[in-house]
Amino acid sequence: MAAEKRECMIIGASPVKGGRVFKEFDASQYYVICADAGYETAIQNGVQPDLIVGDFDSAKAPPPENVKRMTLPVEKDVTDTMFAVMKGLAKGYRDFVLLGCLGGARFDHTLANLEVLRFLRDHGGRGFLADDCTKVFMLYDEKLTITGMKGATVSVFPYGCSSCNVSYTGLRYPLSREDLTVGGLVMGVSNCITADRAVIRVHMGTALVVVYQDEPQAPPREEKARGRRGAKSAAV
Repeated sequence: MAAEKRECMIIGASPVKGGRVFKEFDASQYYVICADAGYETAIQNGVQPDLIVGDFDSAKAPPPENVKRMTLPVEKDVTDTMFAVMKGLAKGYRDFVLLGCLGGARFDHTLANLEVLRFLRDHGGRGFLADDCTKVFMLYDEKLTITGMKGATVSVFPYGCSSCNVSYTGLRYPLSREDLTVGGLVMGVSNCITADRAVIRVHMGTALVVVYQDEPQAPPREEKARGRRGAKSAAV
């Protein structure tokens, strides 16, 4: 693994307004990979990347020659962000934060980055998308513990499956082993954290969890859920 940094930060090409997220997540503590025009976002926020990858079709100009980079062909089977994550995995990183990967003019790119989260989970890693106000997690058989975020909005959706079975505590509308279904009543939208510690547990299926708060806070923690065989929960 490169240096002694234990986590990887991916910076994508979507706009990062205000740059508040870079105060919440100190880039100096991460191995930083910029995907294409993510390099411009990094420089604007005083971040020096360790590596830049991309075809640079969305960049205003190619990065300078003195920055380590990998130039990719325009015609390829993966997005620049996906390639950046694959490089991070190849370097031994398993924990990722992805900035500049939400919003922007291309909604299809946001959807593609949800697939990046799934790719991470399927290949032994984990990560989340973040901007100044929003964090997006993908959970399998595990739980998300949220502390110190009273008033934040939480929405949960089944992802890549017909339904997911979930429980909530510490939210305005708690659930106990209820099914959220695709094409159902959308009952997972716009819940609210009412306790100092809230837990969202996915018992079955895959869930997309969106946490929204106007002011930045410490990121929620993902934990493995108690399995059917009674394995103890463990922080990851």
